[in-house]
Amino acid sequence: MNSEGGTTLQGTPNPEAPNPQLPIVQKLRIRYTKRGRLRFTSHRDFARAFERAVRRAGISIAFSSGFTPHPKISYANATPTGAGSEAEYLEIGLTRAADPAEVRERLDAALPPGLDVVEVVVAGQGSLADRLEASAWSIALPGVSLEDLRSAADAFWSADVVEVERMTKRGMRTFDARGPVTSLDVHSDDASDGPCAILTMVVRHEVPSVRPDDVLAGLRSRGGLTTGQAPVATRTAQGPLDPQTGTVGDPFALDRDASS
Repeated sequence: MNSEGGTTLQGTPNPEAPNPQLPIVQKLRIRYTKRGRLRFTSHRDFARAFERAVRRAGISIAFSSGFTPHPKISYANATPTGAGSEAEYLEIGLTRAADPAEVRERLDAALPPGLDVVEVVVAGQGSLADRLEASAWSIALPGVSLEDLRSAADAFWSADVVEVERMTKRGMRTFDARGPVTSLDVHSDDASDGPCAILTMVVRHEVPSVRPDDVLAGLRSRGGLTTGQAPVATRTAQGPLDPQTGTVGDPFALDRDASS
């Protein structure tokens, strides 16, 4: 048992209460996925599942001070409920230095399939959240033909402004869904049994954030797109935006360079 409180990678989780006096000696940044049916996991549900996984994995997580200490976990720009993702990110603070590869293996084993930890790196300088400037998305549209999607996408892309409405915590809000979209492309899913068009796009992170549903709403209002079956959106990348190419880079690149 760890007499200092908390948990360690060397043993089983310590049943004692967390010790908020232990300082953070290492920060790790984690990329994880939301695949298959787990795309319907809400951010709150994932946070609970991840905290349980940290305990089961025996990670020496640091805790906040105060009357009710909380584990030092920082989540960054979570995907909306119902959307899949290959590029979700968070950061944790540890009270003891650990091998990132071992942390990845233990956390991945402690989470259900679909919530997969794919990479862990030691945090370098700067804020992880500041590097997440844009997201790349792929939206499958079952029952929609390539021609119909291309026509709607052309109308959306040629517009200067495409206003959409969405209910927020502060009530119904109207905002531009076109401005943050830096690239838009369409192709067909040849593996699908019936017609299925695919929309790929890169969207800058702004306030309010423009979600895949917002772009689809713009395609309906501006381009007359009709979607019968439920679209399936997947975030394929998230990171710094290259202004020259319009592509999304790797937010861990600087951390790997610092480690090497």
